[in-house]
Amino acid sequence: MERFAQKNMLGGIAPTFSIARKVWKIALIGGAFLLCIFALARPQWGFEWQEIKRTGLDMLIAIDVSKSMLARDVKPNRLERSKFAVKDLVKKLSGDRVGLIAFAGTAFLQCPLTIDYNGFFLALDDLNTDTIPRPGTSISGAIREAIETLKGPKDKLKALILITDGEELEGNAITAANEAAQAGIRIYCVGVGTAEGELIPVIDERQERAYLADKQGQAVKTRLNEDTLKRIAVATGGSYVHAAQSDFGLTLLYDKSISKLEKRDIETKKKKHYQERYQIFLGIAVLFLLIEPLFSERKKAA
Repeated sequence: MERFAQKNMLGGIAPTFSIARKVWKIALIGGAFLLCIFALARPQWGFEWQEIKRTGLDMLIAIDVSKSMLARDVKPNRLERSKFAVKDLVKKLSGDRVGLIAFAGTAFLQCPLTIDYNGFFLALDDLNTDTIPRPGTSISGAIREAIETLKGPKDKLKALILITDGEELEGNAITAANEAAQAGIRIYCVGVGTAEGELIPVIDERQERAYLADKQGQAVKTRLNEDTLKRIAVATGGSYVHAAQSDFGLTLLYDKSISKLEKRDIETKKKKHYQERYQIFLGIAVLFLLIEPLFSERKKAA
């Protein structure tokens, strides 16, 4: 206004203009803007305790790591294809605890029950046919290791996924399966391989490719034994699937059967829940914006 006219003439040109009222209008708009910034920062004070419950299943996966799992009737071989399928299954889990058992002539808990899926993957990647030094295949050993690991209330069902070609060379898998049923464990069997069978490729003492042979020097042919796996599944109220090259069947098994088991409370904890206070600042900002138009820039003429 001073650029428009001389300062001593402003009173005559705009006698009703009020600088104080203009300042108030600017202050109200500026204050509303600042209050909106505070509201966006989501100020919080005061809290209440909130109980959080996490539910899920306890699920063990037992993988056969005997020499027969090197057979290539499932590409790239039975063991590697099993590991790929287990990874795909675990990636879709949410809240379920999962553990890993490796078995051959004996069984060993490679990874205890956990929700740390990345840690589980590390244990899974380490699996190979040298993980268990004792040769052979003891399905009963794997089942009994699972019973020991899944100790707990029998009214809550637990799951054991058994991935193997079903060739049990020692122990009694059906007896162990009955023990698992009494412990509230359902066994879901995945048969890997073909009924026609396949030779087992190995590296011989001269570091050359060869096929596993018996004491008489005859090449050993490994075949899928579906009958044993089906009987194990029936004994515990579980189910059996045959792993095909295109569809291993683990995900379907989980979706159709395992996920339907009753979940149990895995963890209960209390967490502070802070109360949001942005509404106070936002409410005052709205009030300022409603008041601002009521202030006129002009004062009443004398």
